[in-house]
Amino acid sequence: MSRRTIAIISIALVVVLVLGIGVFALTRRGKGETTTNERESGVSRVTPVALPSGTVTNIGSGGTTSGPWYELRFTAPMYPDNLANHKDGLDTHLVTLMDKATKTLDVADYDFDLANVADAMARAKKRGVVVRMVTDTDTLTDTKNKEIQSAFDKLKVVGIPIVDDKRSPIMHNKFTVVDNEWIETGSWNYTDGDTYHLNNNQIIIHNPQLAQNYTAEFVKMFEKKTFGPNKAKGVPNPVVNIDGTRIENYFASEDDTIGNIVRTVNNAQRSVYFLAFSFTQDDIGRAMIDKQKAGLTVGGVFETTGSQVPTSEYGKMKAAGLDVYTDGNPWVMHHKVIIIDDHLTVFGSFNFSDNAAKSNDENLLIVDNPDIAKAFKAEYDRVLALAKNPPAKKK
Repeated sequence: MSRRTIAIISIALVVVLVLGIGVFALTRRGKGETTTNERESGVSRVTPVALPSGTVTNIGSGGTTSGPWYELRFTAPMYPDNLANHKDGLDTHLVTLMDKATKTLDVADYDFDLANVADAMARAKKRGVVVRMVTDTDTLTDTKNKEIQSAFDKLKVVGIPIVDDKRSPIMHNKFTVVDNEWIETGSWNYTDGDTYHLNNNQIIIHNPQLAQNYTAEFVKMFEKKTFGPNKAKGVPNPVVNIDGTRIENYFASEDDTIGNIVRTVNNAQRSVYFLAFSFTQDDIGRAMIDKQKAGLTVGGVFETTGSQVPTSEYGKMKAAGLDVYTDGNPWVMHHKVIIIDDHLTVFGSFNFSDNAAKSNDENLLIVDNPDIAKAFKAEYDRVLALAKNPPAKKK
């Protein structure tokens, strides 16, 4: 073999090695193999495939249900997009809640670009409310998106302090606490895209005990400046009862989120349905497969992006015969929800992954309430119908 041939082969091997390392790095962002679809900052700003002129599809249910102590809502995106429809969304209800604040307003939000939410926080500050914010460093330092920086500037100009996590794993919470009495949480980031493109859920709860939990979690991040597994363990009220509804409340990374989800799935007697933006956690997936083998009805919808990677539970469930689909939203299906036996619902910011459990900052509710479960099941049915008959294939 000539020296020239050897040199060419050597160069080719180096190129292959470099490309391989690059792909590996992209799929292992941060600590613990954070996939690009789990690191969701910016997903709401993705441009979807265009539909034929004149075709309009309702992507979400826009459903709502309420009780004496809660308000539960879902997004109602329409496709193709029309800025004229960007009104009366989940953001308006958060603004109404923030405008109630008389003493304190604590906001922990992963992705942030809504001007009206920033304005509500600034108004609260001006009327004497103590306003504080925790966010993810990737969001705070995102100078490419002018809407993000404009929203943060509204806070900075009135002196609202902002603490970011300063680490590679993500501060992934999306919650607000008002006057240590009200909380707002769910899968919904405070962005225009999350509100008017993505399938999301939002719940507003009036309960001082639950608010105490979220305030304690906020203090760990804002005052103690501890994040992920470095946070102190424990929550003031891990189980709260409100008018006959039992609510379990957990936070990552300090609580056993996966263990409690698996326990809840294992106790299912009739049915398990789920909606998952990112589902790579084997223990939860295995528990669902076992329930299907035991004769229960098990079904789910995965966000399409990332569902085909080897670590996703989608392929394993499909092979096991579960009734699972990839979603039909041309943008993103962003829920993280499990509905069990028509009365239990698991939801919050928590994606079903080891990263969420071991590295990120997350919150999780397990709510035993038939009306709330019914509302989530209606959203599931709508997302499932769209998955079976999508308006356009994703790129």
